[in-house]
This record gives sequence, C-alpha cells and structure tokens, in this order.
Amino acid sequence: MAVLITGIGELTTNDAELGKLHDAAVVIEGEKIAWAGAAADAPDADERVDVDGRAVLPGWVDSHTHLVFAGDRTAEFEARMAGKAYSAGGIAVTVDATRSASDEQLAANLRRHVDEAAKQGTTCLETKTGYGLNVEDEMRSARIAADVADEVTFLGAHLVPPGADAESYVDLVCGDMLDAVAPLVRWADVFCETGAFDEAQSGRVLKAARERGLGLRVHGNQLGEGPGVQLAVELGAASVDHCTYLSEADVAALAASETVATLLPACDLSTRQPLAPARRLLDAGATVALASNANPGSSYTTSMAFCVTTAVLQMRMTIDEAVWSATAGGARALRRDDVGVVRAGARADLQVLEAPSVTHLAYRPGVPLTAAVWRRGTRLTSGK
Repeated sequence: MAVLITGIGELTTNDAELGKLHDAAVVIEGEKIAWAGAAADAPDADERVDVDGRAVLPGWVDSHTHLVFAGDRTAEFEARMAGKAYSAGGIAVTVDATRSASDEQLAANLRRHVDEAAKQGTTCLETKTGYGLNVEDEMRSARIAADVADEVTFLGAHLVPPGADAESYVDLVCGDMLDAVAPLVRWADVFCETGAFDEAQSGRVLKAARERGLGLRVHGNQLGEGPGVQLAVELGAASVDHCTYLSEADVAALAASETVATLLPACDLSTRQPLAPARRLLDAGATVALASNANPGSSYTTSMAFCVTTAVLQMRMTIDEAVWSATAGGARALRRDDVGVVRAGARADLQVLEAPSVTHLAYRPGVPLTAAVWRRGTRLTSGK
C-alpha cells in the first residue's frame, strides 16, 4: 500500500539533487520511499496523510550506543556532579550487573530503550556489547543486540576486567571471544584510552577483527589527546568516537580521510569534559556525526534532539549541519546509504516535527517536538 504524506512545510532530504524543499510531499510504499518532491507533482496513493505545514526530516541515525546492560549508576552520576572525576573504571559496575542479569532482563531493557529512542525520532540505531567482558556474556550480549538493533558492534575491548592481566585479556578478546561473537556482529570497537587499552593493544584488537571481516570503530581521544584518532585513520576505521581532545594533526588526519568523527555531546556534558571541537572539524573538512552514546554511566539519554540542540547552542554548528550530522552523518559512520536520507529507494524512516522548520529543534530547546515517526514504512507514533 502506498501512503502519500503531504502538506509538508519544510522537507529536509539530505539528498544533493532534491535539497531542502518547501510545500513538499513524500510517498511511502512498503518499507521504502517511492517518491519525494513538490506537493503539486505528487502521484496518487492509496492513503493520504496531511501533516498541515509541519517539518519532515529523516529519522535520527544514532550510530553509538551501549544499551545491552543491567543495573543502575545513579550514585556515580550524583558523585560526579558533586566533583568526583570521571574515569573508565565505572564500567566495571555495569559489568557485574549485566553478568548477573538473565537474557530476558537484558532483552527487555534493550527493547525499552530502543522504543524510547524511536518515540523521539530515532529510526536506525547501533549498539555495542562490552558489559560482559568474558566469552559467554559477550556472545549473549551480541545475540540479544542482533535481535533488536539495526547495527551491532563487538566491544569486548571496553575495559580490562578487575583482576585480569591486560595482555592475557587482549589475547582472549582477539581469540576465543572474537571467534564467538563475529558471526553475530558487523563491527568491532576498542576503548583506546588511558585506563582502558593502549595503542599497541588497541591495534591488536582492531587488526584481529579486520582479519575476520569486521568493520572497525574506535573510542578515542575522550579523556585527553591520545593515539585513538591516528590509529582509526591508519586502519581505515569507519568512525572514531568522542574526539573531545584533538591536536591539529588529529584534525588534519580526519579531514584527509573517510573516517567519520562521531561527537557525543551528551557524554561530554555528563562527564563535565569540554565539548568536542565541532567547528574546527567542520571548517577543516572532516565528516562529523552526532550520536547519543546512550549508556548507564556517562550519557544516560536516548534523545538525539538534545544532542542536536547542544551542538547548535554550544558547539557552534548550524542547525542544518547538526541535523545532517545526526542523520546522514550517522549513516556515514555506519557506512550506510539507505538511511539518514529522503529519496526514492531509501528506507522509509521519517519524523514529523510539531514545528514548521528544523530550526525549532534549537530555537525551542528542551521542548519535545516529535509529532509522528515512520520506521521502515510503519507509523510508530502520532499525535501529541
């Protein structure tokens, strides 16, 4: 059945040929977009939905989350807000809770967060393992994630488990653990950071994953300047995420590569780190994505709109740059061209705002503006 969405006041397409349209329409057929263009030229359809002048844009593409977890870290957050410094070690708290949880509990928690994100316009979502840190729990995390998320990343190299030897643990990650999870995931990641894995250890993990046919991602340069960005670019990683502390050489390397700089502003705020240098990256010509980094410790939000608002109001991105980065930019970080865009043949992932323009995402900060969402051609939510 074909559905015509008409009465679109402003249509953000992220398509070079279509551009941004006014008085526009979109036709959905099955799970795909069949047509997009001026409302006056719209073809007939079986059903018609008039959005009465509202803005329509692609669904958010959240390319960085950690949502296979159990437990709560409210106390850690409260302590951090009282002045305690953030460190990678808090991950171990979630590891203990995740290992103790049942499959059913982990799956239910993941679905709850994915549904929460979808109601706010997120229609394509990546999530990671990384709270198991042994073969059995990393494998079941990957299996649970593969049933729910659009993209799954293996992050066995999230932290060295307490009491473990770092080099022996890297051997496990590169060997039995990787063998167990590889059939269930598309990507592999490593936390290349002080307190987690150094450059040599990170390189071992990434090269082992590449040999098994997985795409690469890197957590890098979150807590200080380090080797993460350069390693990601050298190995052709799809993205390097955080990018809070960047040297001029890091910025230049990203600008000269196809590696996407994925910025996580909600995490920067929650950990009281400086916000990532979005303007420097964009002005240098680097490709930037925005993502939520939804996780229980350092960024417990599924709101991509909040990330867009922060990027505009505090990171000196324009509204169009921020919206692109949270849609098409996320798609680039996942090496996808079927999401984050409105054009014929793309996945029918759309969101309607209770506003005439995407500008209202920053103009009205904190106001829930999602009026309707389509994911894979199915209407998920409507009305306020």
